[in-house]
Amino acid sequence: MAETSSPPFGTRGTPGRLIVRRVRPPADSQVALFTDFAYPAFITDRAGDTLPLEADHRAHAEVETAIRDLKEGAGLAHLPSGRFATTAAWLAFAVWAHTLSRWVSAIGLSDAVPARTTAATLRRRLFALPGRLTRSARCWTLHLPQAWPWQVLFGAALTRLRAVGARC
Repeated sequence: MAETSSPPFGTRGTPGRLIVRRVRPPADSQVALFTDFAYPAFITDRAGDTLPLEADHRAHAEVETAIRDLKEGAGLAHLPSGRFATTAAWLAFAVWAHTLSRWVSAIGLSDAVPARTTAATLRRRLFALPGRLTRSARCWTLHLPQAWPWQVLFGAALTRLRAVGARC
């Protein structure tokens, strides 16, 4: 980890701190194809030790990723109406659906799917099922096509979620 300070944009004033750390990128990332290390950096004007500031910055970045996912994946970029009640209902249901998809991802897919998977990817791969739902002996059965590429992933997630406490 390296740090330097300088006034922002060459002006006079409170110097900002540029903090850079060197990390190995995950093996499945695009950065790993081109280099052995990544150098994430951020600028702050906060005082304090470098490690807690960097940890706080990473936590804040996760929040911003969730907000971006809500805007792009849940339809919050363009709210549907000029009426407050309609927009509030849309917002409540969009946030509820996003929270449920994150919950399914965290509990059912924690080992198989990266944590940064977007809601749109989850919806496209797992929630928009090309299957048929049948009921026999008071139990529901989902029949999926044999060539569906995410069948094993979906089956493992369904098994983990059923273990939480669902019947059948």
